[in-house]
Amino acid sequence: MTADAFIHLPELRTRVTHPEKSLLRLTPEMFSMWEQRARAAGWPAGWRLSDEVIEASRLAVLGDHKVGRDLWIYSYGSLMWDPGFHFTEVRLADVEGYQRRFTLKINLGRGSRDHPALMLSLEPQEGCCRGLAFRIAASSVHTETAILWRREMLRGGYAPAVVPMLTPQGPIEALAFVSNPSHPSYVGELPLAETAAMIASGKGILGTNREYLVQLATQLEALGIEDPYVAQLHAEIGATPDM
Repeated sequence: MTADAFIHLPELRTRVTHPEKSLLRLTPEMFSMWEQRARAAGWPAGWRLSDEVIEASRLAVLGDHKVGRDLWIYSYGSLMWDPGFHFTEVRLADVEGYQRRFTLKINLGRGSRDHPALMLSLEPQEGCCRGLAFRIAASSVHTETAILWRREMLRGGYAPAVVPMLTPQGPIEALAFVSNPSHPSYVGELPLAETAAMIASGKGILGTNREYLVQLATQLEALGIEDPYVAQLHAEIGATPDM
């Protein structure tokens, strides 16, 4: 991160984990550590996509990225407080025609076989999703996105796409991890009460699903971002006892 990365959002300086302190900065070394944990938890060798498939997915989207051009990354969930990659600028960003929704059922990370969790996806829906856009310097695009891809595309749960969006400083195009309805983990938008109940009970090697939702709601509030869906879920789990 550069000294002026937070020039537009100075309040974020203490609210975003530095990449070098992130447990989700999946360098090969960090990735190996998490893989050992997964295997220790009983996951078979094929629990994730191979390195070759993950890299092929990245190159299919970014292989034509022009040398010398920076790349924006759109964040609407945990990347908003723990991006895990180095960036030179961050802005508020609005994406028309999308909403954040808990539509991925997972049994890894913040979920397990006995206590599955729900993770966010970016769903094509009427309205607008406000999140953050982080700019990666041109010289670091392929290094940093390789690290990011291991995290977001570990099991191929998203359909990465470059999407136009608006920021207070002007329009940009950014890479976004959009929903992938064809993936086996995709369950679509469940009734709010069912979603809240699963979030309240989900837990895995990365922590609880409840903690994830609380972090999300807290970060949105700090940024002045109103999201009625997240606010309703946050209120629902507040009335649900810990599992």
